[in-house]
Amino acid sequence: MKRVVLLTLLALALPVATWASTIGVTNKGGTIMGDNSGLSLSGSVMIAYGSAVGSNLGTVTFSTGAFLTGNAQMGGTLAAGGSFTITGNGTGGVPNGVLFSGTFTSTATDPLTWKLVTLSNGTHNYTLSGGIVTMGGQVAGTSQLTVNTGKGFFNGSVALESGDTSISAVPEPGTLSLLGTGLLGLGGLLRRKRNG
Repeated sequence: MKRVVLLTLLALALPVATWASTIGVTNKGGTIMGDNSGLSLSGSVMIAYGSAVGSNLGTVTFSTGAFLTGNAQMGGTLAAGGSFTITGNGTGGVPNGVLFSGTFTSTATDPLTWKLVTLSNGTHNYTLSGGIVTMGGQVAGTSQLTVNTGKGFFNGSVALESGDTSISAVPEPGTLSLLGTGLLGLGGLLRRKRNG
């Protein structure tokens, strides 16, 4: 009986434990292009993936939805949608292939923003920040990418300085249910074996 209770508690605790799995991703370089119909990033190199660090571990690319408020030059909020892809190249312990593929989220309480900040030296920083999820919504994350346009404003294209993304790995609910059912079945088998 104790084993069944222990296995049941383990099955219930697994979903909580899986929510804690977070992977940090850092990228640099590449070009952000866009206008009021949205922004995109290409040519950006991933330099960190979790504990793996290197000069080229893969790529980070994205495209956003259109601007809902403001514009690409002065900043504003963007629509949900677009794409966000992290691809590993098989070096430094990072797997080869697509590591994350999702889309941007944007809500009234947590909008996807393109923010313009004028620094004390007169130069302009733009920061794209917001949430990202897989197409099915099972993996959540946040991303923040920063560019500096010098004393000019964004004019359709600018080099990316840095990007930081945090991905929380969460398995599909069906997978967790299947695992929990399997563990309960195993507990029942052990109980029957002990009593038989």
